[in-house]
Amino acid sequence: MRVVEWSQSIRDSRQPMQYPAIYTLRPASPKAHIFRIVLIVGEPDAKGQRLSLPAWIPGSYMIRDFARNIVSIRASCEGEPVALSKLDKQTWRAAPVSGALAVEYDVYAWDLSVRGAHLDSTHGFFNGTSVFLQVVGQEDRPLLVNLERPGGDNSFSWKLATSLPAKSVDPQGFGSYVADSYAHLIDCPVEMGHFQELGFDVGNKPHRMVLSGHCYFDPERISRDLQKICAYHASLFGELPLNSYLFLTMVVGDGYGGLEHRDSTALLCERDDLPGKGMKQPTRGYIKFMGLCSHEYFHLWNVKRIRPQVFREADLSSEVHTELLWAFEGITSYYDDLALVRTGCIQPDDYLGLIAQTVTRVMRSSGRLRQSVAESSFDAWTRFYKQDENAPNAIISYYSKGALVAFGLDMLLRDRTGDRLSLDDFMRRLWEEFGRRDRGVSEQDLEQLASRVADADLSAFFEHTVYGTEELPLEDWFATLGVGYRLRPARNQEDWGGVAEGDDQAEAKPAIGARYTQKGDFVELLQIFDGGAAQSAGLSAGDRLISLDGLQVTAKNLSGLLGQFEAGAEVRVHAFRRDELMVFSLPVMMAPRDTCELWLLPETECTPGQLARRRDWLNQQ
Repeated sequence: MRVVEWSQSIRDSRQPMQYPAIYTLRPASPKAHIFRIVLIVGEPDAKGQRLSLPAWIPGSYMIRDFARNIVSIRASCEGEPVALSKLDKQTWRAAPVSGALAVEYDVYAWDLSVRGAHLDSTHGFFNGTSVFLQVVGQEDRPLLVNLERPGGDNSFSWKLATSLPAKSVDPQGFGSYVADSYAHLIDCPVEMGHFQELGFDVGNKPHRMVLSGHCYFDPERISRDLQKICAYHASLFGELPLNSYLFLTMVVGDGYGGLEHRDSTALLCERDDLPGKGMKQPTRGYIKFMGLCSHEYFHLWNVKRIRPQVFREADLSSEVHTELLWAFEGITSYYDDLALVRTGCIQPDDYLGLIAQTVTRVMRSSGRLRQSVAESSFDAWTRFYKQDENAPNAIISYYSKGALVAFGLDMLLRDRTGDRLSLDDFMRRLWEEFGRRDRGVSEQDLEQLASRVADADLSAFFEHTVYGTEELPLEDWFATLGVGYRLRPARNQEDWGGVAEGDDQAEAKPAIGARYTQKGDFVELLQIFDGGAAQSAGLSAGDRLISLDGLQVTAKNLSGLLGQFEAGAEVRVHAFRRDELMVFSLPVMMAPRDTCELWLLPETECTPGQLARRRDWLNQQ
């Protein structure tokens, strides 16, 4: 039967085409969260054109199967239906045709994250991996993309922002864009709807941020701080390899995330993290937001241009493994907050507090003794991005521990070169030898480059910190900077350490040895820590605590109730497991020393070498 009501784009497929493939995307039904895409392939494969959608998005290493959101798909040639055969979960083959192939499909978009696609009556956001079918065999050819506004009375107030090069667009940004390849196309996310915006220049190159969602903020403060942070990163690498940059920021009540792209980034932040007008000192939330922006901007070099060889050749239909994520994410995580203090956006104590929290996160993961950061990198697909209730006991974050390894490498390079060189020089060499030349980084290149920079064999360092599971010599590393370091027991579940306050090391108190939350009338155990009281008692993740020693327990009073008992005592606990009431004997055990505190040692207690290194590290003269 003849298909009717094709869009103008499909009718235009009968005309000669300037581009091998043309995409037209329209928010067809914002209330139903549907994007409609029409793809015209001018010269389809004579044997039958294959079309596919990626299974994962670069920068987020988990199979997400974006094709599952295609709710309908059909094809035609010169108005006549063309059969589509599905070959696997994300690939179709059209029957051979003698003219241009038109494919129309609908994508359900209700993933409010930086990785997918989202559409409602207020805005639309998408990554190309969620909406643009790949024309197999024509990936390296140029493409035309028509981005249309939705229908309805409110659509005329919508604006559009993307880093795709514009061909012919209206003042609001809707119209035609071009991409030099499919890889380029899917590396330029799009935001459309009602948004606020601000801008600043770095090296005479325009930088723009658009913020969607209900929010109030100080645009001058954000512009001023981000300009300094971005300029710092550009100066570190010695050049800014782009013409313009775009921050796409979705502002929500509760959320956090970022994903790097070639000339842009997609961000998700809480509205309370944005700076209000008149703010004198940066709040914790704003420091977190600046760190997020800094992290994704650093990726402009480290990941998007300096990248593992396997990612240069990546097949987006299946996993691509590398042991190097500890460097590409860990080094980035080291520099994101370091840039804040080096530019004066935060004070040294603020920065030490951030590092202390990173140390605490690592020390509270006994998985650090079982999994190296190289293994964590390799297993990102199946373990780090698919964490379960046992994750703290089984794995380590290549972000957190990777940042500490980067810190250690920084101190080692300073030691071996008499403070002439540091990790800054390593990153510049990495850019010059790999990023600038578009040369992929192999699994051993980082260790070899670090040894050349240090003019010494650093294999023992990499064996210990990257491929091993022994404890990192953090106290020694901090000591070379004149920074005090200690571990103390946590005061409560919300205590993640920070800057030391006097000599107070916190007296150890009983701890349940689990992460928990209030759920209705119960305290639900979320994760059980190895060697802790809960595990010794036989409690498990998912158990719902009712009482402790005959008293009703809540997330608020749990710590206090436990604190009434001495170490070695046994406490009777009632809990539901599934729908069965159980009784457990909980041993009273003291909280472990896993909470980090750091502080700047007084100058009178430091050697000239320590002070000089500390000033250089923090960029303080």
